[in-house]
Amino acid sequence: MSVILKRGAIAVVTITLAALTSVVGYAADELPPVLAIGAQAPDFHLPAVDGKSYRLQDFASSKLLAVIFTSIHCPTAQLYENRIKQLVTDYKDKGVAFVAIQPNNPKAVHLSELGYTDMGDSFAEMKIRAQHRKFNFPFLNDGDTQGVARKYGPVATPHVFIFDKDRKLRYQGRVDSSQRNAPDKTEDARNALEALLAGKPVPVENTPSVGCSTKWAFKAVGSQEEMNKIAERPVTLDLATPEQIKTLRANKGGKLLLVNFWATWCGPCTDEFPELLKIYEMYRRRPFEMVTVAIQAPDEKESVLGFLQNQHAWGKNLVFSTTEPYPGIEAFGSGWSGAVPFTALIDATGKIVYKSQGEINPLELKRAILANLPDDNSYAGQHAYWNSK
Repeated sequence: MSVILKRGAIAVVTITLAALTSVVGYAADELPPVLAIGAQAPDFHLPAVDGKSYRLQDFASSKLLAVIFTSIHCPTAQLYENRIKQLVTDYKDKGVAFVAIQPNNPKAVHLSELGYTDMGDSFAEMKIRAQHRKFNFPFLNDGDTQGVARKYGPVATPHVFIFDKDRKLRYQGRVDSSQRNAPDKTEDARNALEALLAGKPVPVENTPSVGCSTKWAFKAVGSQEEMNKIAERPVTLDLATPEQIKTLRANKGGKLLLVNFWATWCGPCTDEFPELLKIYEMYRRRPFEMVTVAIQAPDEKESVLGFLQNQHAWGKNLVFSTTEPYPGIEAFGSGWSGAVPFTALIDATGKIVYKSQGEINPLELKRAILANLPDDNSYAGQHAYWNSK
């Protein structure tokens, strides 16, 4: 693995696929097989978000064991969170133990795959999501080594494995048949639990597991390639008149709009800039736009552009067209005094739905963006998810 070369907000890395293969032990065409029906439950010893470590033997007293591989960034996994919690509630007093394992290597998750989430799949982020969504099951991290995931072979998140009292695999696959939680869905995991508790054969032992593919470590190569492409995009800076700032505030473009006012001489502004660029990369494929506005004079355009180029800020960037910033500040209005950084999130009707005078709270801002983006055909139910508790 090479030394990381920092270039502004984007880290450019050179890692060969061969090098990664030597670390993880397999290549892209050698994915681990899904555990076969009848196989013994592979052992594990993994850290959990509650500060404990769990082994397979910790669940030995339970009649059945459900091992669910799920993740944080995946929108499908998000839509199944409540259904998994309900399964735990319904079966915890019937002798069924549940454990969830996060299998994804966080470095293998691309920014382009984070358009429906507030965070990625690191252990620290797992802890935040588990607390935020009040998970009622042990949530274990296998993303750093993926040793357990390679034994079970989850193809996507979520992926369920249900074992009998002898810890033989009796069901593997989906939670149910409808990501959208349709009322007529087939409750495959629930049906398997009911059958096993009744001493009957599982009606359907294998089902497909639809969701976000498991992010094996070798996929980090694609993640770094994405970052390299971002770094190659041209960066531009345009002058903006007060009238153009007024139009920006009205937001007639039909998209959710994030506007950030900043200056090169403002430490908090430059400190938060990389996080703003990351947010833009996460959500730009959805009906979302971001515009940065430097509250500096036009004769400072070159220094502003130099900073933007160093940050690889290839989106829409503006700088005031007059030597006095006050006409632009007044044109934007909305109670902004002119202090920077100032960030406003404006919905498609022109309403400010989030604003921050001072440095942003990235997690708070991302959740505000997600709560105000409409559903699309890919993941219906996301709007409701991000507006629920």
